[in-house]
Amino acid sequence: MNLPFRVDNCSIERTLDIVGEKWTFLVLREAFSGVRRFADMQAITGAPRQVLSARLARLVDEGLLRKVPYREPGQRQRDEYRLTDKGRDLYPLLVALMHWGDKYLTGEDGPPVALTHRDCGAPIEQFFRCAEGHEVPGPREVTPVPGTGGQLRSA
Repeated sequence: MNLPFRVDNCSIERTLDIVGEKWTFLVLREAFSGVRRFADMQAITGAPRQVLSARLARLVDEGLLRKVPYREPGQRQRDEYRLTDKGRDLYPLLVALMHWGDKYLTGEDGPPVALTHRDCGAPIEQFFRCAEGHEVPGPREVTPVPGTGGQLRSA
């Protein structure tokens, strides 16, 4: 893709600066599954304590998670981690990664998890649609144009 405008302020690059690491995606996966506490995330993901602590701190700093204090009886106060609206907006990205992995990396037994609509039980599908309601089947039907933050390349 040879764009006639500069992409030095690329949204993909800026997003990957925040979430483009395995442990970050696994933390987000668990947060979307309702896991909120450090010990539970560590047990499920297998992340080293320091790595998990750093990832959670970064996600809080970036506004994807927020800390909420809690206290078990007889224990000191701790924090649990809850998704913010900004964090929840990453859900389609995680589902897209999961669907890609299901299609290309799943073994003979099939995908380990299926996502279904809570109300009717139908499988969740993802697809692109333009603002006029037309389904967009792939990248060949998309034209990149400069956005409001885009800048033309200098010759």
